[in-house]
Amino acid sequence: MILTRIVAAECLESRTVKREFNAKGGLSVEVIGTAVGAGVALFSLALYIMTLAPTVMYYDPSGLYDSVMLQVQAYLLGIPNPTGYPLYIVLAKLFTYLPFGDVGYRVNLASAVFGAISVFLLYLLGHRLTGRVAPAAGAALLFGVSRTFWSQAVITEVYTLNALFICLVLLVLYVWRQTRRDRYLLLAAFLMGLSLSHHMTSGLLIPAAAIFVGLTEPRKLIQWRLVIKGVGLFLLGLTPYLYLPIRARMNPPLNESDPSTWHNFWILVTGSRFEERMFAYGLDEIPGRLKLFGGLLANQFHPAFFAVAALGVLYLLVRDRASLVTFSFLGLGWFVYAIEYNIIDFYIYFIPVYLVISIFVSAGFWAVIDVVDIAAQSLRPDWRMAVLAIFSVAIILSPVYGLGATYKAVNRSGDYTGRDTIEAVVDGTRKNSTVLHNGSALWYMTLVEQRRTDLRLVDPFKPGDWTAKTRKWAAESRRFLKDGPVYVLFPGGTASLNRGLFREEGYNLVEDDKGVFYEVVPRNRREEPR
Repeated sequence: MILTRIVAAECLESRTVKREFNAKGGLSVEVIGTAVGAGVALFSLALYIMTLAPTVMYYDPSGLYDSVMLQVQAYLLGIPNPTGYPLYIVLAKLFTYLPFGDVGYRVNLASAVFGAISVFLLYLLGHRLTGRVAPAAGAALLFGVSRTFWSQAVITEVYTLNALFICLVLLVLYVWRQTRRDRYLLLAAFLMGLSLSHHMTSGLLIPAAAIFVGLTEPRKLIQWRLVIKGVGLFLLGLTPYLYLPIRARMNPPLNESDPSTWHNFWILVTGSRFEERMFAYGLDEIPGRLKLFGGLLANQFHPAFFAVAALGVLYLLVRDRASLVTFSFLGLGWFVYAIEYNIIDFYIYFIPVYLVISIFVSAGFWAVIDVVDIAAQSLRPDWRMAVLAIFSVAIILSPVYGLGATYKAVNRSGDYTGRDTIEAVVDGTRKNSTVLHNGSALWYMTLVEQRRTDLRLVDPFKPGDWTAKTRKWAAESRRFLKDGPVYVLFPGGTASLNRGLFREEGYNLVEDDKGVFYEVVPRNRREEPR
């Protein structure tokens, strides 16, 4: 009962009631409010751990692209595919020293931890925005259990860390607005550089921060000493990029882009190999893309939360226009980028958009609490507190609706595909053979676990060049068959698309006993089983 009353008091922003609770001893209302946010984050972390992938990942063109390679790169301190992700590699490396689970599990756990921290920072951001516990907690939990974000928190991927930095930069900006201390602007500048060294999409925070500061205290933008300090700290935040050329010159076991020269470094960190896929759709194609986004959005939140978000937009229009403009700019910018990005997993790039929607939801919940507060003014203090407590608890728990369905959709706790692939290759291939694959768990097998190092692993594709149906598999098989047996591990069930191409080249594909890989044999040697 006392906790409920404290939550209600925080929602009321009542200094008198807060002083009353604080005077009675024990924890302050502020501490309890922080504890609520921590509780939401720990609840999210528990969900992530319960659904966490248990071991090494694998490559699947239907949804898993870089996970297994990031696991290996983190362990080896290698050079990943564009845009390099140097900060992620270093941070994920720290998780590989944990004393439990295999390396794959430990790096998966990094995503879960980053995700839970993101939820906590989002709570703190929402609390700075609204001054309320319940709206901040409800919105943070809503984002934490949204399907796409949750799905990235249970595998090795870079997107939960990206959300963490977005929330952290915005939180520091709000601390600055409340304190007006320049040191927080300088800290935000440093964090924006650090964030950019992790993921290029966070670059949108730079103009957003300028908008926020300009609408709050515009003279700060022309204080040249402050600006110079901010630029210097921003550049300092970019220093994780130095990892890439330095490590490349050490000849790491996996160096996908070799950024040891300025030219290669620039290509890697800017993602220029993917330029043709950015802003790839014309106006006539946008309606179809919007329809795809509508379907994705419907899988993230219950429709009622869109109404709450719309209410939040209106409420911010009245109460906090600087926040409305800033978050609208961010949401629209990230939306346009994702909707125009021509890659299969473009849906992941909407995660920052969902984060902005969650912030608007917190503002909508803020409006609801204020309306309830006004309507309850005529009630006795105890009744008024009880009504507000009921609404507060309902707001915090509202994202739990539909949790079971999302849990089932994202649960990877029983996914041992990567481990099964390794064991099949270990047991089913002959010594000193060649295995053709593309970004598979076999790198983990040889480089992390040091198993079957006699095998020659060959990836015929450059980063981003893999296609489901190609003659390259057969051409590479012909090249290595003269040296001994050749096996092919096709990504994501694409073997059927390439059988005909192998036949045309005079080869059969003979499936192993576990249905994981294929041996390439001349057609005059034996026929493949039906």
